[in-house]
Amino acid sequence: MGLLIRNARILTLAGDARPRRGPALRELGVIEHGDVRVDEGKIAAVGPKLDAPEGTEVIEANGRVLMPGFIDCHTHACWAGDRLDECEQRLRGVPHREILQAGGGMQATVRAVRAETKKQLAADLKPRLDALLREGTTTVEIKSGYGLTIEDELKMLRAIVRAGHEWPGTIVPTALLGSAFEGSLEDHTRMVVKEMLPEVSREFPDITVDAICERDAWPVEACVRLFEKARKYHPLRVHADQFSSLGMVPEAIRLGVRSVDHLEASTKADLLQLASARTCGVILPCTGFETNQRYARAGFFVDAGGAVALATDCNPGTALTHSLPFAIALAVRCCGLTPAEAIAACTVNAATVLDLRDRGTIEAGQRADLILLRHRDERLLACELGGNPVDLVVCGGKRIA
Repeated sequence: MGLLIRNARILTLAGDARPRRGPALRELGVIEHGDVRVDEGKIAAVGPKLDAPEGTEVIEANGRVLMPGFIDCHTHACWAGDRLDECEQRLRGVPHREILQAGGGMQATVRAVRAETKKQLAADLKPRLDALLREGTTTVEIKSGYGLTIEDELKMLRAIVRAGHEWPGTIVPTALLGSAFEGSLEDHTRMVVKEMLPEVSREFPDITVDAICERDAWPVEACVRLFEKARKYHPLRVHADQFSSLGMVPEAIRLGVRSVDHLEASTKADLLQLASARTCGVILPCTGFETNQRYARAGFFVDAGGAVALATDCNPGTALTHSLPFAIALAVRCCGLTPAEAIAACTVNAATVLDLRDRGTIEAGQRADLILLRHRDERLLACELGGNPVDLVVCGGKRIA
């Protein structure tokens, strides 16, 4: 049975340019009073006063905002255990690096992930996916990275894929092979490049490979070594400049990395260089909110012509949130984006980061991932704090809630 959503304020974000840059980021392609018809999982038509074929379910929007489903293009949503003690420590003012040196942070999650089975990890992930969907996220990227051994990294990726089979939205797995390390950095890097990467490539031949470039993770040289080998077969992404600017941005551009994520500590020179490159910048303001109140200068980046995307960074330690509306509110308040730019950043531009051209806009032929807000003005996504702004989710053409 098809769907027809009537009398909506439609944010189509229609257009051929992907990713959006500069003034194009603010063009939401608004249809003030329009209808969207959905058939067989895809958008069949967009326009005023569309006919409803017999048997079509009609949903009255009454002027509320209808927009593409959110696309969360950077998360670590697959984990085990919790890090609530660490949260309390941060609230008492304990520095993040001190928590890491005491065995907390990512290493605590590594221990918990290793103790669980693939089935348990997938079961842990399910309620997080349901929470994402309730707040309008219909496509989510999920990284491995908490295993560190070949066996445990593969277990995480298999759990992520398994959870995707049981969820109505779309999960895009990413192999975060360069995160922390055990033993000597040289030995661990060699193992990842020579042993882990081939195993991941064999089972997940098209998966994106990621790494964290930071003082307490992998240095630039180790990331480059991994990427030089991985780029022969895989798309690449990298975490860079969250706490320290180590020089990864120019290397990422040289290597053709799809996105550089975080950028809180990036220099103006690096942001300008990234803005002129094909590589996207992904900002993660929920992490800055939780850790050190440091945020990426996204407004400066956009004004320089950069292609920006926005994500939650959902993880158990430094961004315990599933809410892209909250990320939008932070991006506008703390990163210098306009509400329209933030909306484009977590729809059409986030789809570009994940190389998904069938979503992120409301156009005929696109996958029917839609959200109907309780608002009649999309700027409330940025200006309102707290509460769920989503009244209705349509995912793959099916009404979810």
